[in-house]
Amino acid sequence: MNIKNLTLSLLAALLPVSLHAQEANLQTFTLDRPYTVEKLRVPKGKKVKNVILMIGDGMSLMHIQAAWTCNRGRLWLENAQYTGLSKTPAANRLITDSGSGGTSLATGHKTLYHAVGVDVQGRPLKSLVDYAKASGKDAGIAVTCRLWDATPCDFCCHNIDRNKAQELIADYVNSPVDYVFGGGAKYFTQRTDGRNIFSELQAKGYHISRTFEDLQTWHTSKVFCVPYDVDTPLPDERGDLLARASLKGMELMSQNRKGFFMMVEGSQLDDYGHFNQLDMLMKETLDFDRTVGEVMKWAARDGETLVVVTADHETGGMTVHGGNLQSGTVTCNFSSKNHTGTMVPVYAFGPGAEHFSGIMDNTDICWKIKSLMKM
Repeated sequence: MNIKNLTLSLLAALLPVSLHAQEANLQTFTLDRPYTVEKLRVPKGKKVKNVILMIGDGMSLMHIQAAWTCNRGRLWLENAQYTGLSKTPAANRLITDSGSGGTSLATGHKTLYHAVGVDVQGRPLKSLVDYAKASGKDAGIAVTCRLWDATPCDFCCHNIDRNKAQELIADYVNSPVDYVFGGGAKYFTQRTDGRNIFSELQAKGYHISRTFEDLQTWHTSKVFCVPYDVDTPLPDERGDLLARASLKGMELMSQNRKGFFMMVEGSQLDDYGHFNQLDMLMKETLDFDRTVGEVMKWAARDGETLVVVTADHETGGMTVHGGNLQSGTVTCNFSSKNHTGTMVPVYAFGPGAEHFSGIMDNTDICWKIKSLMKM
């Protein structure tokens, strides 16, 4: 047998093994109880008074396709009038992370991998939170992760290294942000420097809510609600907490007649992409879509609120291999336990949505929001 024939024979022998290995890695998930999705009435006005930027951490078109399959072919995201694609590379790497990717969304500037809220030289950058406050508007964030995680810090803090957890938490004292909801109470009080960040925030006029129930009784926007030591509970335990926390922030900040900017993150999609755990990834993605639905319904009623939904990067290299729309079953495979370089989707609903179609850089999203809000 010549070399060519031998090579072909070896490839033919290995192919079934490769396919079998791939099939062995397939995971299947079924959503037992699908939720109802409504077709929303699009606001007819053109004024953009408020903007809500929603980030699905690590969310790709494949995550959305899988979630769409699980919910029998319906998602709240489909109410978006315009869609686009965002390019995500960091300043010094093709494959970004939530530090660099989120900073681009928050500030309109590229930065180094693992940096938060700073430029490539480590100098602090102004974020949409800062621009909103400088324009007399309110600004807030609501996340399901710990507040020292990269994405919330991209909007409120500044550090060349996203892993400097205690430094990042201390930096919230210097942020003009009005409304904050998330986990991470641990490093507000259990610190090596002996500081009590909750006490320092109180001294600056913030109300500190250590339970969501206490937050519900509060009627002004200057509040930190941090009920959990680290992340919020899993979706089955927390229910619609992210939606309720987002709506509470919107309710409080809408008292400002000049409007508000808010960032809402479905934070833990990223975790289960890294873990290659399909069931939890789908639960997080579907929870995020339901939160999108509640926010879009509020925006539709308000008429002057733009909702932009995107991701900072993709995680897990997930692909959809099969499924069944009737049963809400999807079969997927992961190619990585890390981030990948694919472009991520952009969805827009409300006045100004037409500016978010086509292919754009992630930095463009910040500048479009800043322009539309006249900040």
